[in-house]
Amino acid sequence: PECRQRRDNTRIELLNFRFFGEDCFGSEDPLEMFHFVCLISRQGKVRLAKWYEPYTNKEKAKISREVTNMVLNRSPKLCNFLEWKNLKVVSRRYASLYFVACVDEKDNELITLEIIHHFVEILDRYFGNVCELDLIFNFHKAYYILDELMIAGELQETSKKLILRTVAQQDQLQESPQESRGEL
Repeated sequence: PECRQRRDNTRIELLNFRFFGEDCFGSEDPLEMFHFVCLISRQGKVRLAKWYEPYTNKEKAKISREVTNMVLNRSPKLCNFLEWKNLKVVSRRYASLYFVACVDEKDNELITLEIIHHFVEILDRYFGNVCELDLIFNFHKAYYILDELMIAGELQETSKKLILRTVAQQDQLQESPQESRGEL
């Protein structure tokens, strides 16, 4: 447990280091900016999509189609980083879902992978070994967790405990009105 805690602390320090304006090479630059995050099934269905740039519905559909084809047609032995237009697409497969993030060309891909992994760990803790069906039937919870993790395409919160506590409080608020209605 101590080794695992140390590893988690190192990840958080790395995320905080990047979040506060310095990349791993010590140069000042703007914060890492996500353009969109998608969760895609192996069959090519988009299960969750969060857009941080203004696109029309037609553009979103076209981008989703292009990115889905690129990610699904890629061999598992190849790299998880793709150059697309003047952006980078970073993907990682967990069970039957691909977690895909699109970032600026100059952003660090490894930190993007860490943020994706961080999101998956939070989903795992909340749902208890998350699966595709959890995200289909509780998509609003997945969006809420993603919103707690990121705001406007930038990392907001690195603490898993704090995010899970906030989501638990939100769950209690949703249950309270239902209980009071039952008492009336």
